[in-house]
Amino acid sequence: MYSEKDMEVATDIRQISINDDEYPESLREIADPPAILYVRGSLDWDQQKEVVAVVGTRKPTSYGLQIATQLVEVIAKQCVIVSGLAYGIDAAVHKAALRKEGVTVAILGSGLDDASIYPREHRKLAQEILRKGGALISEYPPLAEPLKHHFPERNRIIAGLSQKIVVVEAGERSGALITANLGLDYNREVLAVPGPVTSLMSMGPNQLIAEGAKPVLRPSDVVEIVG
Repeated sequence: MYSEKDMEVATDIRQISINDDEYPESLREIADPPAILYVRGSLDWDQQKEVVAVVGTRKPTSYGLQIATQLVEVIAKQCVIVSGLAYGIDAAVHKAALRKEGVTVAILGSGLDDASIYPREHRKLAQEILRKGGALISEYPPLAEPLKHHFPERNRIIAGLSQKIVVVEAGERSGALITANLGLDYNREVLAVPGPVTSLMSMGPNQLIAEGAKPVLRPSDVVEIVG
């Protein structure tokens, strides 16, 4: 439990136990679910739409940003879009979903109070996610700092919440690949956007495809588009 002092800086944060009805069922079923989630915003999207994680490098190429944006703009109305609020692909994904009035969910590696949201430059983006019906989720309490080991840990929440995981661009040791591999462990469908063999940022997705991930050649490869 967090203290009254913590509540003073984050009065809209809810603490949800794994035994609570509001706890997402898809996350409860993985091998190592968080015992406690901290949530700002709505979880009403759970079970209503397919949940798709779109993740990638913090240092994307113009190609990666273009593809991530175009992909999400097409599927945002049919899916809940999950990502990590990080620089690069993650931020582009959240912004594209919001532009199309879609619901997007950010999984953080820090506390959810305004002072702790990381990166600091994305606090306004986090507020817009909340204003437009999405959510911020973390397993770390208010005031928790964005420690380095938090980010690989939070990737299991991204993978666990999602039915499908799309990797746009990722280097050989990218956190997006951690998310993809966790998704495979959790029996999620993993998709990857192919890229030029000369691009370091395409090495991760191309390797995933070589190992059996479904290549994303058009948005309908991610989800069946109605209408």
